[in-house]
Amino acid sequence: MTQYTTENIRTLALVGHGNAGKTTLAEAILVHTGIIQTAGAIEKGTTISDYDPLEKTFQHSLHASLLHVDYNKTRIHIVDTPGYPDFIGQAIGALDAVETAAVVINAAAGIEMITSRMMEWVKKRQLCRLIIINKIDAENIDLSALLTAVRETFGKECLPINLPADNGGRVVDCFFNPSGESDFMSVEEAHQALIDQVIEVDEDLMAKYLEQGEDIEPERLHESFERALREGHLIPICFTSAKNSVGIKELLDIAEKLLPNPTEGNPPPCYLGEGDNAEVFYPSQNVNDHALAHVFKIQIDPFVGKVSSFRVHQGTIKKDSQLYVGDGRKPFKVGHLFLMQGGKFVETDSVVPGDLAAVSKIEEISFGSVLHDSHDEDRIHMKPSEFPAPMHGVAVSPTKRGDEQRLSEILNKMIAEDPTLTLEHDVTLNETVLRGLGDLHLRSVLERMSSVYKLDIETRPPRVPFRETIAAKAEGHHRHKKQSGGAGQFGEVFLRIEPLPRGGGFEFVDEVKGGTIPTQFIPAVKKGIEQVLTSGPTAGFPFQDVRVIVYDGKHHAVDSKEIAFITAGRKAFLNAIEKAKPTILEPIVKLQINSPADNMGDITGDLSSRRGQVTGTQTLRSGGLTIEGIAPLTELEGYSARIKAITSGHGSWTMTLSHYEPAPHTLQQKLAEEYQKNRKQEED
Repeated sequence: MTQYTTENIRTLALVGHGNAGKTTLAEAILVHTGIIQTAGAIEKGTTISDYDPLEKTFQHSLHASLLHVDYNKTRIHIVDTPGYPDFIGQAIGALDAVETAAVVINAAAGIEMITSRMMEWVKKRQLCRLIIINKIDAENIDLSALLTAVRETFGKECLPINLPADNGGRVVDCFFNPSGESDFMSVEEAHQALIDQVIEVDEDLMAKYLEQGEDIEPERLHESFERALREGHLIPICFTSAKNSVGIKELLDIAEKLLPNPTEGNPPPCYLGEGDNAEVFYPSQNVNDHALAHVFKIQIDPFVGKVSSFRVHQGTIKKDSQLYVGDGRKPFKVGHLFLMQGGKFVETDSVVPGDLAAVSKIEEISFGSVLHDSHDEDRIHMKPSEFPAPMHGVAVSPTKRGDEQRLSEILNKMIAEDPTLTLEHDVTLNETVLRGLGDLHLRSVLERMSSVYKLDIETRPPRVPFRETIAAKAEGHHRHKKQSGGAGQFGEVFLRIEPLPRGGGFEFVDEVKGGTIPTQFIPAVKKGIEQVLTSGPTAGFPFQDVRVIVYDGKHHAVDSKEIAFITAGRKAFLNAIEKAKPTILEPIVKLQINSPADNMGDITGDLSSRRGQVTGTQTLRSGGLTIEGIAPLTELEGYSARIKAITSGHGSWTMTLSHYEPAPHTLQQKLAEEYQKNRKQEED
């Protein structure tokens, strides 16, 4: 296999809304570079990216897929990501592996929900951005209007670097060779706009251009072009029709000549150390330094085992290298080193900064792990990606008795692969809840458990994740005294509690003076209080947004021990809660609903009936609407089916946790009564 230097590597993530044509675009690139002879079809399940059996069944991407091509002595790593909202976590995770994110827009649909969200995430991650307008030869489209909409939505820094011609049958270059006619605007004007935008980041070039009237050749602008990309001062727009291979060569030329290599892009956010003492750390991208890489994708195959895909940030990783995982003291040997081509493993001898590679069957590796070859890098870690909170849930249990352990093992494998999946276990109800980003997300996971792991499970709606808190200040006291022959137990605690703002969590304050509670017993008091936090006294939900101030107490020289102060702390806290207006909080979620414009009235009316409200609307170029709103999660059971019914299957929606607020009194009363009834039954 050809070995490339870091300067001859490009990394590119294809992101954007579902059905924008990202996978078809990847196929066209593979054909053009000779990796495959004929492009596969999503409908036939023959694409390189969508190799998973479930992806072939669903006919869209479920996982980020790694590809690589050789083009003009340059290796281009491509990450093809899912575009449906339920699987957006795979796209977010891929952003840490690349210098450039290419946001793909369906020319027929225009700017869609995930298009806007990915532009925001990419900007936040400070990656270079490229916009690809795909399907330019579709019928009944207005590319001129779409270009205007892109610039109005994402900024004047979005400029075409090529333009469609012959009704989308080809594209013309607007940067290196600005000649010819396009379908809707002047190629020369587009060229001049690019030059003007690029030289704005270089004062010397600007002076020559303005004062001396000197023409600047595009070839002289490489450094300034890269800087404009890094600073977000330029977002090039290129046009393609992946299905008919229009603009593919031009896209590859842009990647080779203009997109940053790993030494030119913005360095990834890394830290040395933990917490407030952590220092910002920038990998060197030097092949001769200690090896440093981070894992951005995990896939667990029943036959191959755990496959860990990583990005190399510095040093060289070779076959048979010894690598450490995070702060682990025991290294593992890189027995096999792979470049991935969809589901195909391509062995390689070594990889350098900028390469995306993989190892298999190393169980210690997890998502986000840092791999390195020296203990000098033990304390280095990546800044964690910010994923949407998984709010959709389903309670799961095995159909067959005795499969509980197997269910747990398989669920943990699913969670290891996907950072947007979480698992909760409600001890009170003995309920295991799997949470994800949407119904389709959860359905794909359950289908995988059934088809791949052959596990039959039962599902049902989960409990809503209510919380408990207080609405007023109060004081609490408890004396724990127990004598049963020999040494007894004694501990007395006085404390105050007060509410914190929403999202304030839990604060413990030690104001004990004079040693009335010896220092060694303060952690025991805190431990007793924290026992209440896991299951509140009103309805058994986690307790939050409270400050507890322990200010006095008593102890006994002989009988005081840890268990006594645990009990005293817990019961003093419960005593205070009774007097502090205990309140049950319900989760309020932000909704983003895409629907045809004709259905807006029905959607807003339905939302109002669920105690929700509309907070804003945005018209889409596709003729639809994005409706933003908030609603209690309690009221959204079956909402996916309702949206599909209202919009005749054309609507979609996502939700993210917004905040908690007090539930209606009748609901609080109902939840409290159910909890007390269940407790009484358990005691009987």
